Amino acid sequence: MAVKQISALALQKYLNDGETPLLLDVREPQEFEIAHIKGSVLIPLNQVSQQLDHLDKAQEIIVVCHHGVRSQNAANYMDYSGFTNTVNLTGGIDAWAIDCDKAMPRY
Repeated sequence: MAVKQISALALQKYLNDGETPLLLDVREPQEFEIAHIKGSVLIPLNQVSQQLDHLDKAQEIIVVCHHGVRSQNAANYMDYSGFTNTVNLTGGIDAWAIDCDKAMPRY
């Protein structure tokens, strides 16, 4: 089953509407320090497989990275591992900075 996609603007509206998915950021700690979406949880991609037991398989999880590639890989892995509501942020944190938060640092 293909992982769903969400654009930065759609995610911003979704969050503003009061939805509370888990925002799972799979970038490295130094990237997370530069810029992240408020409320995001950091689990670097290379640690996702070891941390899956700490996540709720039924919870909506929106996976975030820099441009959407690592998050797509993580979301695919999670989908394969039995997570039923995983969504990839298309364009990643960079799209968020461009479309939603112009004050957010880009790198």
